[in-house]
Amino acid sequence: MIDQSQHLFIRRCVSDILNGLIDGLTHFSGTSRAAVIFALQPEGPMFLCDPQNLLSGHEPIFKTLYLDNQKWRVNEKVSSDSKKFADIIPVKNLGLAGLLSHGGYSGSVFFQQWFTEHHPDLCATGPTECWLEHAVWRFSHDLANDQELYTGISGYFLKEYATHAVRDFIIDQMNLMLGWDTQIRVYPVLDAILIISETVEEGSWPEGRLLFVDPCMINQVKFLVKFQDEVRPQLVNYKHVRKLLLTVERSGRYLVSDGRSILGICGDTLPSFSLCADFRGRHGFLKVNRTKVCSFADGRFSSTTYQAKLVHLEELLLESALDRSDSYFIFKIVVSLVHHSQRRKHGCTIVIDLNPNPVAISGQTLFPPLDLRKPYMLKMTKSLAKVDGALHIGADQHLHGFACLLDGRSFPGEDLARGARYNSALRFTAEHEHIIVVVVSSDRPVSVIHQGVDIHGVCAWDQRVGCVYDLDRLDYWVGL
Repeated sequence: MIDQSQHLFIRRCVSDILNGLIDGLTHFSGTSRAAVIFALQPEGPMFLCDPQNLLSGHEPIFKTLYLDNQKWRVNEKVSSDSKKFADIIPVKNLGLAGLLSHGGYSGSVFFQQWFTEHHPDLCATGPTECWLEHAVWRFSHDLANDQELYTGISGYFLKEYATHAVRDFIIDQMNLMLGWDTQIRVYPVLDAILIISETVEEGSWPEGRLLFVDPCMINQVKFLVKFQDEVRPQLVNYKHVRKLLLTVERSGRYLVSDGRSILGICGDTLPSFSLCADFRGRHGFLKVNRTKVCSFADGRFSSTTYQAKLVHLEELLLESALDRSDSYFIFKIVVSLVHHSQRRKHGCTIVIDLNPNPVAISGQTLFPPLDLRKPYMLKMTKSLAKVDGALHIGADQHLHGFACLLDGRSFPGEDLARGARYNSALRFTAEHEHIIVVVVSSDRPVSVIHQGVDIHGVCAWDQRVGCVYDLDRLDYWVGL
């Protein structure tokens, strides 16, 4: 039986870790929630802490997994010594829709499983899963100590865990592909990538690809240019490396490093394992064997792909009165326009008019409208998107106008921190029914606006970071 003092201690431990996860993952992946279920003893009750209703809707699954089925209470590999908190038997991701999870068994916490959101624009789930894995370790560590020794530092570790999560995932991949005896030191490589990404050369942000290869695989690299040993630039000479990136800018070539120095330049044939920093101006991507791990910008790593997934737009179209096939083709047309605008780094506004007869909008009206189902017409529309003003697309999948001016009266829902394009879309959709506006900014995420509201900006939960949260028994939570 847990006394009141011990119960409060457990609540503090759980709350500190949840707050650290929420804060850290929000900076890494966008607004994020977190939750945990755990049982301290094999025969004890399963507790749940879900302050922002992340797990809402999954009650039947948890009832089936942990209440109807009691097999999880039997694990002979778990140590009975609570001080062996580091001997964790992992429990993998449960694969629940829209969620990522990681858990484990240990001597101090018999069973625990941590959860967060599976954002649609993740480069990879690996770093986030490593983040949750560290939360498992921190909780096990905290409960293994006496209350008097508790420092509450776990939340701060998890808040600042982004670079460590990326490094942990890369190390896992290296161990799988190369074994344990690798010579590349990942932390200095990650530091170099972030510093180089912020180094401007003659007014330009870095572009080009920097390839890191384990010394044991250098013989697999087909060099086009190889620098002599005595004059190889060192990786820590970031300014020099930034200059050398000019030699591979906008080409199929790579600048090659062994993690300590720059070895030369190679073509597009890569060794069986490599780590690549793909610099693309103000942002870039970190890749393992051509597969994206994360992105980087502004001196930090993040999970975003810098490609709008437009999930909210897809949902609005599916909920409209359009046929499924029409919704699908309109969605594909808009996605193509948005991605083209993002690649060319110019903003644009797209009005999706779902009215039977398109509303009149001031601008360059087209007679006849362009049929966007035809590839050459869609290509023409991508060029028209560069002109100031909005594209006007009807439910008939035709472009009815471009350079359109969106007007409307001021209302309380405006965001004065955003520009005229964004606020004009808010005003216009607030006054017109069956209109969706997609706003692509050159320096911000894509916004989907409907009925005067930025759909992505709507927060369906109250972020109460910093609180000490209550614990619920799982059987009460599912309604038994």
